Amino acid sequence: MQIDLWKRVLIWAVIAFGIVFAAPNLFYSRVESHNDAVTAIERQGATPEREEQAASWPSFLPSGIVNLGLDLRGGAHLLAEVQVEDVYETRLESFWPEIRDVLRPMRDTVGTIRLQPSDPSELRVKISQPDGMQSALDAVRDLASPVASLSGAGSTDIEVAGVADEIVVTLSEAERIATDERTLQQALEIIRRRIDEVGTREPTIQRQGSDRILIQVPGIGSAAELKEIIGTTAQLTFQAVVGRANSADSQVDPGQEVLPSLDQEDVYYIVEQTAVVTGDELVDAQPSFDQNGRPAVNFRFDATGARKFGDYTAQNIGEPFAIVLDDEVISAPVIQSHIPGGSGIITGNFTIEESTNLAVLLRAGALPAGLTFLEERTIGPELGQDSIDAGKLAAAVAGVLVLAYMALSYGLFGIFANIALIVNIALLFAILSTIGATLTLPGIAGIVLTVGMAVDANVLIFERIREELKTAKGPARAIELGYEKALSAITDANITTLITAIILFAMGSGPVRGFAITLGFGIITSVFTAIFVTRLLITMWFERKRPKTVIV
Repeated sequence: MQIDLWKRVLIWAVIAFGIVFAAPNLFYSRVESHNDAVTAIERQGATPEREEQAASWPSFLPSGIVNLGLDLRGGAHLLAEVQVEDVYETRLESFWPEIRDVLRPMRDTVGTIRLQPSDPSELRVKISQPDGMQSALDAVRDLASPVASLSGAGSTDIEVAGVADEIVVTLSEAERIATDERTLQQALEIIRRRIDEVGTREPTIQRQGSDRILIQVPGIGSAAELKEIIGTTAQLTFQAVVGRANSADSQVDPGQEVLPSLDQEDVYYIVEQTAVVTGDELVDAQPSFDQNGRPAVNFRFDATGARKFGDYTAQNIGEPFAIVLDDEVISAPVIQSHIPGGSGIITGNFTIEESTNLAVLLRAGALPAGLTFLEERTIGPELGQDSIDAGKLAAAVAGVLVLAYMALSYGLFGIFANIALIVNIALLFAILSTIGATLTLPGIAGIVLTVGMAVDANVLIFERIREELKTAKGPARAIELGYEKALSAITDANITTLITAIILFAMGSGPVRGFAITLGFGIITSVFTAIFVTRLLITMWFERKRPKTVIV
């Protein structure tokens, strides 16, 4: 019946942690409004309304809360298929400048070189002297690189063949597989960054199968709103301007394309298809204002992009170039001077909101391929509220029945166990809030199960104390032996359940993992409260009352 002072201090400290860090969940709406306002101030600056919302919760108190999942809060659900074939065409187009540069010194052998219209799955280059075909094939094959993947070890990225007077370049099968994998991973990361930029809470973004992505975002208004966030490609390129066209259907040479102006009707530009610099080399984009006070976007390239941008502007002073966003020319300024450093500004007829959104999309990056939405659902907040109410009712009924049973069965000791149970729930919510976990309906089921399991350890201890009291030992010795002899059974039972929770978390996904998280942490907190909190309460009572007999 002796507990060292440092142990008592530590137990009370843990209890205080649970109460303090779980408390924000009792003021959920206020704390959530405070957190959203603080995030908005950090990203977009302060406004009187945001400052007022930020002041609704004291800054010196913890503000972590348990995030509500899609089934509790409502939101949007999308299943998207990534059009990986789009990347093949872009990948092949990028070889044309290299092929052109490697064949130009061989004109005496191969003659003139022309890019030919072809299927998106291949690149065709025509030479005027078929006798030099073998030399041309050897030169182009030297451009091949090893496939950057374990599955493609020993393979090259392109296959080169000669058909009459044309060189035909295709991607190898190993390169297609590696490209598919890179495309899916890049799409996942970009979608995650775009959704994080708009401040949504705990989205679920995961791969399904070989070319599909599941996206679930709680708290968003509709599936259409979510599609608008992630469906915008935001592909920024800088392309050389060849001239102007009369219409979108104007005929152009191979390797060129006609693009419309974003803010000028009936204005079309003929540009080189191969970009000088792409948005992939963009490292930052921020909303700003131009010299006339109009909304604009400042951008900055990485080292590679800055070098290419600087070299191009140095070699093409006096020539126009197009800033292209999503196949529309934002502007086509004339290069006035060399632009070193890799930074610049995008101007246009933007509003402040449009320039801010454009900067967000550019920072998030361009989707590597198009998305086809196979399934979309909007889960309304009414359904979410029904789920919350059902979960609250289940938890309340379970809690009341357990509390009543313990108090009726074990008297004062049962009340101590009930206090420990309340501390247990506070600790569980404190942990979930601290790690930013998402609570779903299966997660609530895990909490309800934890409530039932939390008193199991106390039942084992109290029954053991009853048995020890029957052997005519004193109450202090009986309590001590009750805790000692029940410890092994408590440990074994909870370790096996914890192992099950770990396996569920590792092997499961979505709702299963939500259940495993609350169950796993619930086991840890229930063991702590049953063994240490109830013992501390009983010890403090015993030291004060010094009873001759104990009724359990």
